[in-house]
Amino acid sequence: MARKIVAGNWKMNKTVNEGVQLVEELKNELAKVDTSDVTVVVSPPYVNLSEAVKTAQGSPVNVSAQNVHQEESGAYTGEISAQMLKSVGVGYVIIGHSERREYFGENATDIAKKVDAVITQGLTPIYCCGEVKEERESGNQNEVVGGQISSELFHLSPEDFGKVVIAYEPVWAIGTGLTASPDQAQDMHAFIRDFVSEKYGQEIAEETSILYGGSCKPSNAAEIFSKKDVDGGLIGGASLKAEDFVGIITAFN
Repeated sequence: MARKIVAGNWKMNKTVNEGVQLVEELKNELAKVDTSDVTVVVSPPYVNLSEAVKTAQGSPVNVSAQNVHQEESGAYTGEISAQMLKSVGVGYVIIGHSERREYFGENATDIAKKVDAVITQGLTPIYCCGEVKEERESGNQNEVVGGQISSELFHLSPEDFGKVVIAYEPVWAIGTGLTASPDQAQDMHAFIRDFVSEKYGQEIAEETSILYGGSCKPSNAAEIFSKKDVDGGLIGGASLKAEDFVGIITAFN
């Protein structure tokens, strides 16, 4: 059975001091609830990572980076390697987020190499995939998502693929005013699990955590998480407030 995961992507928000305060608030709130069945992850900006790791010690909070460079080192001004992330205690890395694909032109080759770099360092990739509005409207969402997964993940050995967390982003429903229904989320998650099963077998597919990366908040998390193939969420705006994020984390209970 796949482990339940709720990961918060802070994006380009929170100064170091604000980030420390948010992690402290999360620690205090999570101390009041049972988190034994769910893995909690926060993903601050690069400059916050070291302090976030220190602040999270002794709590259920794990820390993730939002991106990584595919090379170990070199003349890549402004970039951060997986080895560097590991050195500050980061355990997870978001890879292939729709904003990285759209705004920074990341392609399948880049993303596949980043997955490899993260796994090599013993970190867990939170790999993002998803379709845009035109692709959903034309009914090609399965082909698009399947194409992303096959070109960016299916080079992995079964052992390494088992280390990957998948996050499905309905890009067409993020910040557009449109909403992906829980049933639409379930349909895509079921497709992804079946697609993985065809490549790696049912056991690995059943153990792969597939997170929902659409608009998720305390008011709809329980309904979304109740779906058979939804193993948690990659949360954006609602992860910036401790009360809201904890409300989503406890939606499994």
